[in-house]
Amino acid sequence: MCTGKIGLRALELGTNVVIDFGLWSRDERSALRQAAADLDATVQLRYFALTAAEQRSRRDRRQADAPHTTWPMSDDELAEWAATIDIPTPGEVDGSEPVDEPPHGFTTWHEWRSHRWPPSVS
Repeated sequence: MCTGKIGLRALELGTNVVIDFGLWSRDERSALRQAAADLDATVQLRYFALTAAEQRSRRDRRQADAPHTTWPMSDDELAEWAATIDIPTPGEVDGSEPVDEPPHGFTTWHEWRSHRWPPSVS
């Protein structure tokens, strides 16, 4: 069974699940929020803003302490990746904003998840 399906099954059973992937875009967060809502699970979204200096410091510490768990990343790559993240809105974080409709071309978030993350989260 894929990790995503295990997480969804754990939610069905009333177990807490922590997801730390697939949260860079609002669509990804909406899809996962809807998956939880479909199971009557409560979502708590946490976002921790880091300065570029802190990102570099953490990268450097990982490289020094556990290079086998990561790969080299340049300052330019960190900046490029940081620019691609859709920062969650306050309403996403506090849960006051409803989940968006699926993107154009998809009728459900399940359909989008199956397309975006086959077969891990579908």
